[in-house]
Amino acid sequence: MSFFKKIFAVLSMVLLLLTSSTFAQAKETIADEKHSFSEYQAIAEALEPYIQSAKTGNGKTTRAAFYDHAHIVGTINGEFYNADLDAFEKSVSAGGPAPNVQHHIAWIDISGPAAAAKVEFIDWGSFRFTDFFVLYKQDGKWKISGKVYDSHSNN
Repeated sequence: MSFFKKIFAVLSMVLLLLTSSTFAQAKETIADEKHSFSEYQAIAEALEPYIQSAKTGNGKTTRAAFYDHAHIVGTINGEFYNADLDAFEKSVSAGGPAPNVQHHIAWIDISGPAAAAKVEFIDWGSFRFTDFFVLYKQDGKWKISGKVYDSHSNN
């Protein structure tokens, strides 16, 4: 057997082993699927106060979505913002309501009690934002631990 045929045979066996173990681990039960679906719903609900604060301009509403230790980082009009939750609450309130803001949750990724989410906003004031959230589930409740964002063309 030539050298290349031996390499091909070994790689084929490794690929077969990796593939079969991956598929064996990927099998979910109906209970797993229902739990996973409910966790996605719970995270979407945890993001809702933040989303509502965009519409109302109420910083206290946004604060309810975050842990007190949360940190917010991003750039608007080329200016870097590095805010704690108190400063971010004031910023949301100062921005005022944006009743025409639209949003969609682009994705949610969960690993046990940790999760990440990407939410897109358009027409929040004169801005389009992409927000990346890190969430944690403690005592059965999801909350935002931190956020980084991009204000797109306004940078």
